[in-house]
Amino acid sequence: MTRVIYAVDVAAPAAVVFDAVVDWRGQERWIPLTTVRGGRNEGVGVGGEVAAYTGIGGFGFLDTMTITRWEVPHRVDVLHTGAVVRGIGIMTVRPLGADRSRFYWAEELEVPLGTIGQVGWALLKPAFGLGMKAALARFAALVEAGEIGQPAPNPAGTKSPYIG
Repeated sequence: MTRVIYAVDVAAPAAVVFDAVVDWRGQERWIPLTTVRGGRNEGVGVGGEVAAYTGIGGFGFLDTMTITRWEVPHRVDVLHTGAVVRGIGIMTVRPLGADRSRFYWAEELEVPLGTIGQVGWALLKPAFGLGMKAALARFAALVEAGEIGQPAPNPAGTKSPYIG
């Protein structure tokens, strides 16, 4: 398993930032080479599904995810279920006051291909980190400009049945 976590401060209330995080179609505006779509339940609530294709044309991979935790307006956890990306993702929004928030993007992933995959990840991780930091900076700019995010449905209250 490998763990990564990235964060960005956003000049917007937590509810606005959360709405932007779960604006799955809007993610293609800030995550390079990636198209994201809601599947089951349009990617809303526990049990909802999301699919993200990263690549150019036919060269890329599909990252399928099932939502395992949905706490409006603070947290969404996903289980990556695809052939290439497997593990968990945690997207958290923490208020830093009435009009400022911090968005955390964390992943705990199984690196495929054993030792070869581990070596490959070690080589790619610095570039991946730079890409994530740039993507999160774009995210913050788009949120602050009011260009992404729609109110997120909250079908079952603020806590999922997975919370102890």
